[in-house]
Amino acid sequence: MRLFSDLPDEKINQVFYKKPGHFNKRSGRELLAYALGATLYMPATRPHIHQDLLSKKHAGLTSMVICLEDAIGDDEVEQAEDLLSLELENLRSDLAKGLCEEEDLPLLFVRIRSYDQLIRLKSRIPNGMHLLTGFVLPKFSPAEGCKILTEIERLNSYGYCLYAMPILETKEIIQKETRLDELIGIKKVLDQYSDLILNVRIGATDFSGLYGIRRNSDTTVYDIAVIRDCISDIINIFLRADQPYVISGPVWEYFSSKERLLKPQIRQTPFRERLGQDGLKMRTDLIDRHMDGLIREIAMDISNGLTGKTIIHPTHIKPVQALNTVTLEEYLDAQSIAGQAGGKIGVMKSDYQNKMNEIKPHLYWAKKILLKSEVYGVLQDEITYIDLLKNETFNSDTQLVNR
Repeated sequence: MRLFSDLPDEKINQVFYKKPGHFNKRSGRELLAYALGATLYMPATRPHIHQDLLSKKHAGLTSMVICLEDAIGDDEVEQAEDLLSLELENLRSDLAKGLCEEEDLPLLFVRIRSYDQLIRLKSRIPNGMHLLTGFVLPKFSPAEGCKILTEIERLNSYGYCLYAMPILETKEIIQKETRLDELIGIKKVLDQYSDLILNVRIGATDFSGLYGIRRNSDTTVYDIAVIRDCISDIINIFLRADQPYVISGPVWEYFSSKERLLKPQIRQTPFRERLGQDGLKMRTDLIDRHMDGLIREIAMDISNGLTGKTIIHPTHIKPVQALNTVTLEEYLDAQSIAGQAGGKIGVMKSDYQNKMNEIKPHLYWAKKILLKSEVYGVLQDEITYIDLLKNETFNSDTQLVNR
């Protein structure tokens, strides 16, 4: 598996200084944590999941979550478990027939409801379990979470290779009077099982729902004060350099086009400078699909140290992954800082002659950029995310296709 695997080699060579690297579910945890990219959620009741995977229906997809929780009704749980078992068995059969290589499949996760459901799945999908990269743990709490992580650790002792991705989304986390105690309690649990934790995810939709808030397509989570405040504390607790976790961006809910009430958030300048009138047309296409708000939120995710994003529609794959690519300036700065970390010097001018790189304060950032570059690649100088998007448009089914 590789990010941007849907792009032809000619374009990869054209836009990347350092190509995105290959990975699979058995790659090192530290690298794999950055490799999720845009993680697509879909309900376990969706038909023909295994066929979509075999046909690579969702171009560029590198990670997917099959949901047994909020994406299905409470009355559909048994049916959803049956369908999950069937889809994984069909996928395993197709792999055995040589219809696809496991290395070509996206990283697969199952979002479970509870510890009890995980125990049921042990007996229902014993063979399909080998196809999974792990489990997503919604509404994570210290007590229940510890039981689930203990069970996943036990499963790995049987020969599986499974990770966990807790979602922070409960009222104990969003409510100020209980937040810090709850986050610190969760952090202590995750630290005990740190080898299992691939990603910490943020459930901004659940947080918003607790306050009767639903943002519109012109509003990012960072514009909602109570959510921004909570995300700030999550970053403070889980992104510290002494024992950091990779935190992913929360879901963006919009994908269809409706009449807009506010002016677009995407500036015209980079599109006009890069692509002239074609660039402005592409900007209009993105706006028509409510992608401008998504792009603005991704930029804010990255500015706040988050990597990748939960998505609920395939049209979000390319923007999330394009914006997360590493620029050549970032890469050279990171290389320079990491290369001078021996203590001989404390500060130096950047290769681009436009900033000072302080070794100690910027070393953690540099290590993250170098890891990210292994997965997302490094863009050529003067190349931006726009160059990764410009050959794409939307058809009537809102799928990304080549012009």
